[in-house]
Amino acid sequence: MRSINENATPIRVDSFRMDLFFDLSLDLLCIAGFDGYFKKVNPALKKVLGYSDEELYTRSIDTFVHSEDLKRTSHARNTIVEGMPLMHFENRYLSREGETLWFSWTSVPDKEQQLIYAIAKNITHKKKIEEERNLLIAKLTQSNKQLKELTFTTSHDLRSPVNNLLALFSLVNARTMEKSEMLEFIDMMQLSTEGLKNTLDGYVDNLSQRDVLAVSLEPVELDTSCKKVMHSIRSLIETSKTQVLMDFSKGNRVNFNAGYLESIFLNLFTNSIKYARPGTVPLISIHSQLVNERTQLVFSDNGIGFDTDKIGDKLFGFRETFHSNADGKGIGLYLVHSHITSLGGKIEAASKPGEGARFTITF
Repeated sequence: MRSINENATPIRVDSFRMDLFFDLSLDLLCIAGFDGYFKKVNPALKKVLGYSDEELYTRSIDTFVHSEDLKRTSHARNTIVEGMPLMHFENRYLSREGETLWFSWTSVPDKEQQLIYAIAKNITHKKKIEEERNLLIAKLTQSNKQLKELTFTTSHDLRSPVNNLLALFSLVNARTMEKSEMLEFIDMMQLSTEGLKNTLDGYVDNLSQRDVLAVSLEPVELDTSCKKVMHSIRSLIETSKTQVLMDFSKGNRVNFNAGYLESIFLNLFTNSIKYARPGTVPLISIHSQLVNERTQLVFSDNGIGFDTDKIGDKLFGFRETFHSNADGKGIGLYLVHSHITSLGGKIEAASKPGEGARFTITF
């Protein structure tokens, strides 16, 4: 019995345009020498770094590496030169425009030709989200510490006025007390109660002041924050060929926290690109509108979407994921929701599978 491929005409491997793998790949590919210089760089890597061919081939690779990562990078290169492949090595490069880029490298040596064949993934956007998550955890840890200290202080300091009230009640004997003694007792109880109220007011004010100091409000411009975030993930947007349409003519300034607003844009952008429909150019539309004298930001995409009716309130839950994407950690939308609601706003989502997603934020 013949196999289905028995009569197939064999294709010579050398008939393929193998160079197209190098030239057309969206991954970052390069060939480097043991001497520490690039020998060949593919167009994707050139575009991300922004340097000319002359700069890339005449300057040592170390001149492109972030100064804080030079020692680690040098050690990794020595390991490769000794004949050991390198897997998932992360370091930072500086683009010609001064942007810090995070790359994850897999490198294989060819000792005979003294060359290193390397492929990299641009993980800059992941690092930004990871950094933001770490800052949030640090802030939550600090807040938890302050609340714990406040709880201990409150528990300790409230004992005195409470014990004072208890002591007063232990002296009460309405049957034997004279009228003058009763009036004196009422005055003492009033003073103790006022002391207790003042103590509680002090703790409430202290807690409120900590909250105000932690998150400052200021007039911020939507287009400025949006463009700042787009610049920070410019390589991700270009590599994914994402198209962005913006219109803030109906309202550009809101009273919000600048850091929170940038975080919102960052998470919405990266989510839209991460969950783009295969074979479709990602399209992101952002515009403002005025509803009941309140500014709204509408952020929509043409990605794979999700079933809002089925997901319900879980959409903004901590570590809730609804797709099989390995990069999804269930943190992004949780942060977006937390930033908005903590400052008195609200966010609504509308989506269906295969029809993109739409988020409406009311400040």
